[in-house]
Amino acid sequence: MEILNLMKKKASNLHENKIPTIAFLGDSVTQGCFELYMKRKDEFETEYKSEYAYHNCLKKILSLLYPEVPVNIVNAGISGDNSSGGVARLERDVISHNPDLTVVCYGLNDASSDKGRLEVYKDNLRTIFNRLKECGSEVIFMTANMMNTYVSNRLENERIIETAKRTMRLQNEGVLASYFEAAKEVASECGVEVCDVYSKWEKLSDNGVNITELFANYINHPKKEMHWLFAYSLIETMMK
Repeated sequence: MEILNLMKKKASNLHENKIPTIAFLGDSVTQGCFELYMKRKDEFETEYKSEYAYHNCLKKILSLLYPEVPVNIVNAGISGDNSSGGVARLERDVISHNPDLTVVCYGLNDASSDKGRLEVYKDNLRTIFNRLKECGSEVIFMTANMMNTYVSNRLENERIIETAKRTMRLQNEGVLASYFEAAKEVASECGVEVCDVYSKWEKLSDNGVNITELFANYINHPKKEMHWLFAYSLIETMMK
């Protein structure tokens, strides 16, 4: 991808070549959300630990590979956001920073509406992909992680348990998978590279890994160690 050519050019001549900018557009996983708890009676709150999020993991890998090259990181992930939110704030939060590469990761919250939102999701991704390309940014669509496959007995709050029941159904009935399949079709249509992290989570599950135990909230926020899977997968995609 061109982003790596920019890295190489910058490494070869620090004075004359621009500092590369990579933007990330997505939801709570992109933002760097981990544990979940009840802030008030009817309000969820999460632990924000952006230093462990995959955008920072990727920056650490790039710093290892290209130690001379600084990289601007724009993290435009927002907890609870979906693809419609991404369209609404694309100009302000991403395009205004003139990114050389934008990583888009939506699906977890769109799928919460069951399959009734699938066409809206696809239209939103088309809009995001095409607008980013028009502005000169390379684009990677990254599928997200799986969600819980059962309700963990570590959960105690009834509201959180109800949330876990809903996400378990979306996972086990293939709703989330159908969103990512649709997203990959739109990415192919728009000429956008796909970093398919979801399929790697599926392979873990197929090999007997307890997926639910890999979440900090036992629902859908991967533990900090699992963010390295996203980062390494992005490097693989960038080096295709």
